[in-house]
Amino acid sequence: MPSSDLITPHALADLLGARHRVRLLDVRWNIAEPDGRPAYESGHLPGAVYVDLDGELASHGAPTEGRHPLPATADLQAAARRWGLDDGDTVVVYDDWGSRAAARAWWLLVDAGIADVRILDGGLAAWRAAGLPLETGDAQPARGGVSLASGRMPQLTIDEAAALPASGVLIDARAGERYRGETEPIDPRAGHIPGAVNVPTTATLDDAGRFLAPDALRERFALAADAEVGAYCGSGVTAAHTVFALRLAGIDAALYPGSWSQWSNHPARPVATGPTP
Repeated sequence: MPSSDLITPHALADLLGARHRVRLLDVRWNIAEPDGRPAYESGHLPGAVYVDLDGELASHGAPTEGRHPLPATADLQAAARRWGLDDGDTVVVYDDWGSRAAARAWWLLVDAGIADVRILDGGLAAWRAAGLPLETGDAQPARGGVSLASGRMPQLTIDEAAALPASGVLIDARAGERYRGETEPIDPRAGHIPGAVNVPTTATLDDAGRFLAPDALRERFALAADAEVGAYCGSGVTAAHTVFALRLAGIDAALYPGSWSQWSNHPARPVATGPTP
């Protein structure tokens, strides 16, 4: 596991105390409450900058592109400069939703060339549980000058996602009831991509919202060992969390950014239901 993947609250506090150049990004977002700014302003890690997932970590287009298409590199760079990022910075991302939203920021920044991006394991809850301080209000850092160039992380197009189960493993990271097609609260059709296997995001976390140990993750993803692997979810956000968990397990995986929100908006694409691929 690369040392730059995860960081504990106390290790982060030590970095900050040593005046290491660390930029903290608060990616407070979830499906039920996408605007995380009020929660951020009521309490966040000292110096952390609020990141708007919908506005800065995604673009917006036709439904056939999915709900959270990847942002253009120029737009991501402009946002990263607003966050105060400079070349060479260590970046730590966190949220209060089991690192699901933070993983979206991690994936985008690693893809865009930031060498040292870490997820705070356990997020805001772990920081609080460690008795470490919070601050309120809105941090406004000096504008940074980071230069980004995307393309370092593997990803799948809709056609590549359709073809992958024939030669590799396509993981559906959504809750089991959505995978099985029993319910679909957001997207036009219920079910899953034919051939995809279900490993819900929750299966990679412990009860405190921390990532499982690498050995336990390798057990969760045993079906993906020695295979070409891709991951999708509802809109490409929590699938980045699965890519991250696979990375901790020592498995490289491609992200399908369009995910189910794109697939289900293409009526000609087949849909499978039930508990099996």
